[in-house]
Amino acid sequence: MDAAVKLEENLQETSSKKKHPPGLKLLFFTEMWERFSYYGMRGLLFLYLTVSFVSGGLGFSDATASMIYGFYTGAVYFAPLVGGWLTDRFIGKRLAITMGGITMAAGNFVLFAFQTHWGLYLGLSLLIIGNGFFKPNISTLLGDLYGENDPRRDSAFTIFYMGINFGALFAPIVCGFMAEDLFKTTINGIEHFGFRFGFLTASIGMIIGQIAFNLLGNRYLGDAGKKPNAKKTVENPKADAPLTKKEKQRTWAIIIITCFVVFFWAGFEQAGTSLTAYTRDFVDRNIFGWEMPISWFQAVNPFFIIMLAPLTSMLWTRLARSKRGDLPVPIKMGLGMILLGSGFIVLMLAVMQTGSDPDNIVIKANLLFIVFTYLLHTIGELFLSPIGLSLVSRIAPVKLASLLMGVWLASSGFANILAGQIAALTATLGYLEIFATIGGVAITIGLLLISINRILVRMMD
Repeated sequence: MDAAVKLEENLQETSSKKKHPPGLKLLFFTEMWERFSYYGMRGLLFLYLTVSFVSGGLGFSDATASMIYGFYTGAVYFAPLVGGWLTDRFIGKRLAITMGGITMAAGNFVLFAFQTHWGLYLGLSLLIIGNGFFKPNISTLLGDLYGENDPRRDSAFTIFYMGINFGALFAPIVCGFMAEDLFKTTINGIEHFGFRFGFLTASIGMIIGQIAFNLLGNRYLGDAGKKPNAKKTVENPKADAPLTKKEKQRTWAIIIITCFVVFFWAGFEQAGTSLTAYTRDFVDRNIFGWEMPISWFQAVNPFFIIMLAPLTSMLWTRLARSKRGDLPVPIKMGLGMILLGSGFIVLMLAVMQTGSDPDNIVIKANLLFIVFTYLLHTIGELFLSPIGLSLVSRIAPVKLASLLMGVWLASSGFANILAGQIAALTATLGYLEIFATIGGVAITIGLLLISINRILVRMMD
């Protein structure tokens, strides 16, 4: 009888381990709306900065707009260092997520209400602060739902990544439609875009996510994320002890991999600046007589993410269960870098047709060049970004969990500032030279990361 009960308990435990905890659904939904807000606003930002004032924009040059865009998106990812540090010591993850969400909603509302330079800087500042509290904590909160060696972790973070990209897919389409179609008017023969209504839509999306998160948090998450990590270390003396040699090695492994990731995002984030400008000036966007809005191209990457993330999740799960075992994290990330570089090789072929001077275009490039570039970049992203989130949440010491997640996200901060600087150079150096350099560096860095795989695996244990 006891053996039968024990067998039933083992079967129930095995079955529960195959299923993901219900909190994954809530965090998926919350992150989806936060990304809707972020990418909805981001998809319009470069256009808003460069369109003339009489047409509803602020009238900056492409180079200046690239710099502003780069510094904003960079600061968005630096802020989690501060937000992660404060959360580790004083604030529960769930409270931090709520604080961040409300602040970001306010930032987009300021952009809606005030179409001035000071309104731009105030709105962007609020968005940066809000991201600092939201971004590092929702990822580490997801990690809290799984054990350190739970084989479902990489699969869970890949599913979570789909939530990011569901929001990112619809954001530029919906917000772009509001700005470039629904609220687009003609005043005295001059087109006037409704960018402010796109920002308002982004704000509403953020509010929807926060309402769901706070109403359903206790039901789906239980007590996870309610206490600061500092309180956890008081309850767990082992977690409050000085870092062990192995924990220090793991911390250094995270930092080393983070340095490599900077190069990936510096190339990937050209999507919002140089790729947007190239698409605007050199790509034939006409489809059977209909001209595709520029902002809609920002939806291509998340569309591919949604299509390919389940396949990637299945791949990691099958490899983990196979005799050979899963690919090491550095190899996955190295392959992601190589795929990114390959995407820029495709872009070089397009630039060879069109040239880099918008006033002397011989022929416009087929939009399939851009689509195929985004496809390669997307596969590279799936090999790198969700895997990195999973890695940090798994091997980071408990008392540094949110801070190290902030360090991981800060790599995107450095990368976005670097990306803005690189994009600004296209005006003087040309697209061919810039795209060739990014592609070559990405492939080289990817091969280097693969070559030191064994060293990093030993450090990560």
